[in-house]
Amino acid sequence: MRRQFAIFVIRWLLNSFGLWVAVRLLGTGITDHQADESIAIFLLAGLVFSLLNTIVRPVVIILSLPAILLSLGLFIIVVNGLMVWLALQVTPGLHMTFLNSIFAGMLLSLINYIVSSAVELRTIKKKEEV
Repeated sequence: MRRQFAIFVIRWLLNSFGLWVAVRLLGTGITDHQADESIAIFLLAGLVFSLLNTIVRPVVIILSLPAILLSLGLFIIVVNGLMVWLALQVTPGLHMTFLNSIFAGMLLSLINYIVSSAVELRTIKKKEEV
């Protein structure tokens, strides 16, 4: 349980960083009156995105399974973009178009893949040492 919470916190922080990069590159940014609160805004957006990925994403994937199968899995990119777009819609002060959210979803998928691989390698190393 403690390990799972630590992994969730790591993903939350990395998702916050990924959203920061994505909004800076692809979004319209944050509003001027919230510039001094940008760290809190991106931490909130990362938390919302992490929770959406944990709770809502599996349901959306099951519901969109026919489209995923017909597109040979490429519709997953749209699902990831939808999760980013929803997270940014819920978070006040952050704005991004749906198309840019799809690109941001690709970026965040890459970050999550790297984190998952690093955790997997660490687990394998621990098992080899024992």
